[in-house]
Amino acid sequence: MATQPINPATDPESAIGRKVIRRLVVPCAFFILIGAIDRTNVGFAALQMNQALGLSPAQYGFGAGVLFIGYMLAKYPSVLLYEAVGMRRWLAAITGAWALCSMAMATVGSEWELYALRMLIGFAEGGLSSGLMLYLSHWAPERYRASILAIPIVSISVAQVIGAPLSGWLLDQTYPYGIAPWRMMFLVEAAPAIVLAIFAFLYFPDVPEQARWLDDGERNWLAANVSGATKGADPVQGERWAALRSPVGWTCAAVWYCILASNYGLMFWLPQMVKGLSGLSSTATGLVVALPWAASAVGLVLNARHSDRTGERFLHVAVPALAGGALLLCAYLLGPGLAGLLALILGGACTGCTVAAFWAIPPQLLKPGALAMGIVMINMLGSLAGATVPPLMGLLREATGSFLPPTLLLFGIAGICATLSMIARRQARGGAMQGLAQAI
Repeated sequence: MATQPINPATDPESAIGRKVIRRLVVPCAFFILIGAIDRTNVGFAALQMNQALGLSPAQYGFGAGVLFIGYMLAKYPSVLLYEAVGMRRWLAAITGAWALCSMAMATVGSEWELYALRMLIGFAEGGLSSGLMLYLSHWAPERYRASILAIPIVSISVAQVIGAPLSGWLLDQTYPYGIAPWRMMFLVEAAPAIVLAIFAFLYFPDVPEQARWLDDGERNWLAANVSGATKGADPVQGERWAALRSPVGWTCAAVWYCILASNYGLMFWLPQMVKGLSGLSSTATGLVVALPWAASAVGLVLNARHSDRTGERFLHVAVPALAGGALLLCAYLLGPGLAGLLALILGGACTGCTVAAFWAIPPQLLKPGALAMGIVMINMLGSLAGATVPPLMGLLREATGSFLPPTLLLFGIAGICATLSMIARRQARGGAMQGLAQAI
């Protein structure tokens, strides 16, 4: 079929960007969304599961966090598999695997079964975020990078907006044959992943050359202007591992650890915090928990757009991170009531809106050949946040009987995040000045 080249008088970046968002970014967002629900719905299951299985706060915290050990171990092998077999085969395989493991959560009968299945879910889903970020980076022009990446990232917040009320409602229902509501919740919320696995295999192009919805001129523009948009760009081994030698890369990884520590601390403990403070039903608790994540989704998009307009990335991470930690602490101190709820909503918005601005930084600082390893390195260190912070919050909660120490922990992590972001900014400026001096 004949194709028309891009009119030079138009903006090819905008034309391609709109197609990429509609055809790829939005579908990818559904995978992130369902994955986030299946990864974090244990936070709502805990409202009934902990008593049914006799789990202490520390045991539950470990069960929530152990997922990220498998998540971390699978990241690099999963990205290697993605590079070897292509997007659609890889995404179909890992989505089907995590769907089956998530459904099996309905059969959990002891703490050790909980630990094992959480580890398997993490291993199955381990490369999802890394692979999708790498995949979309091959389609995203620099000027729109933060905005394009913001859409699948914002789906993590949307997952909580949808998943929290849904989980709460499912927990309040009565099911035939005496099925426990928390077990049915796992079955219902894992089912969409089966459909997505089939969709992945049938829908996604592996590279821009296979995208029938791009014409020849658009493919040529992507090949000329976006790193990794064409086949045959295998990096030399030294360049692939360059991210491990980069101080900026490691600082970025530490920033990502702090960002995920704050987010996962909220995801796994907020339902219990809200219910404990308010005494609401599971359905009402779900509605309250959804509010900070709804605000986070809005804040993430606005922060990403402002970051793209100004070209500044680091302050767009540091400022909202620090504000989020402070507001969450205020929400706890203010307690139930309108003022506390408002602080909670704003704190959630600030905590969650750092993510897209952050992911515009690694492609800007790392060489194309080092980008895949850099993304894996950053995500692996970030996975440690999920493996360490929720269990630590459980230990603090069990030792003190209060949610104040866990909240203070999140506040401290937010301060560290802001500090590391400014250190990364200084490192990036130093590297740019060094490159300029060498060029001169």
